[in-house]
Amino acid sequence: MWEYSDKVREHFFNPRNSGPLEEANGIGDVGSIQCGDALRLMIKVNPDSETIEDAHFQTFGCGSAIASSSALTEIIKGMTLDEALEVSNQNIADYLDGLPPEKMHCSVMGREALQAAIANYRGETWADDHAEGALICKCFAVDAVLIEDVVKANNLNTVEEVTFYTKAGGGCASCHEGIEEILAKIKAERAGPGEVSPPLKPIAALPPAAPKLTSVQRIKKIEEVLESVRPMLIRDHGDVELIEVQGRKIYVNLKGACSGCMMEASTLGGIQQKLIEELGELVQVLPVSYMPAEA
Repeated sequence: MWEYSDKVREHFFNPRNSGPLEEANGIGDVGSIQCGDALRLMIKVNPDSETIEDAHFQTFGCGSAIASSSALTEIIKGMTLDEALEVSNQNIADYLDGLPPEKMHCSVMGREALQAAIANYRGETWADDHAEGALICKCFAVDAVLIEDVVKANNLNTVEEVTFYTKAGGGCASCHEGIEEILAKIKAERAGPGEVSPPLKPIAALPPAAPKLTSVQRIKKIEEVLESVRPMLIRDHGDVELIEVQGRKIYVNLKGACSGCMMEASTLGGIQQKLIEELGELVQVLPVSYMPAEA
């Protein structure tokens, strides 16, 4: 289990500025529901002073993603656009008194959404949309440009660290060689011409894989997790039921007050995080409306 600071818990259970911002004049969208995390950041900018007067977010993802998004909106209010562009993913993590290493990718997503929203306000094409980058991790659609940017900004040294910050390498592991090549290239750049680059840190061993569950055991575990969260939803006049399990995609139906609630994505994200921890694997929890129609 990951250890979360009190501020992370506070911003998860009581997120600030969640929901649409009707007067937004800058919007940044990053991530995708299919990859497990998605964030829309909306900002209201005073055109005379270029000051961010208000900021809201909508997030589909885990508790750390919700907390990071909430923190980001609080950080940037009152900043000029140029000041906001200096906000780093580490600033977001520091505001929350730290994030578990495995969840640093949530702060990176916040930083990218901020850059995208400011570019949108200015009528610019977001320079870091990675359209030209070679795709490195197919599982999470992470390309070389993003990996290089994050490695340089956060002084990363191992494949495991890259996974924590970008998710790349956290699925089938077939991209580890490509990540190692990027790390080696940046190490050489840091050393400078004529200097010997220090050896890469050995790749930290990934946690031992949990015993593989049978299909029946896996579904039973999923149902147990859903049963554990149902009392909380029922107290708020909602409910959840398991509809289908297709590989790593778990389709559920939110019922009652949970259906159509503005915190629906947060609820799904919380369930997803708990399932990932209990199953010991990366899964996606999706609303039944996303389930492919039968052929």
